Amino acid sequence: MVITNTDKFSALRKGLLEFLILSIVSSNKVYAADILQRLRETDFATQEGTLYPLLSRMRREDLLDYEWQESELGPPRKYYKLTVAGYKQLVEFRAYWESLTILIDQLGEE
Repeated sequence: MVITNTDKFSALRKGLLEFLILSIVSSNKVYAADILQRLRETDFATQEGTLYPLLSRMRREDLLDYEWQESELGPPRKYYKLTVAGYKQLVEFRAYWESLTILIDQLGEE
């Protein structure tokens, strides 16, 4: 996906970030650095200063949970996983996104 006018779409991108994180975490338990790397490979690259507060808020909202795992590369790492509420929100978002796509397509028809 290529976004050419980032200023015009910045609010939309910011709003979608939470759902992208839910999607990334839904595939497997992931370390925050893994999330950052996956986002860097897209037009939704973000910084640690944005990601960590968002992960904390999502945990407070019971969308994510985490567990500590030992690492051979240093201190234990915090791996995130979706909660039942997180899965539910992701399913609801995907359904809403699909309905928006249909609406946009319908409005563009004559």
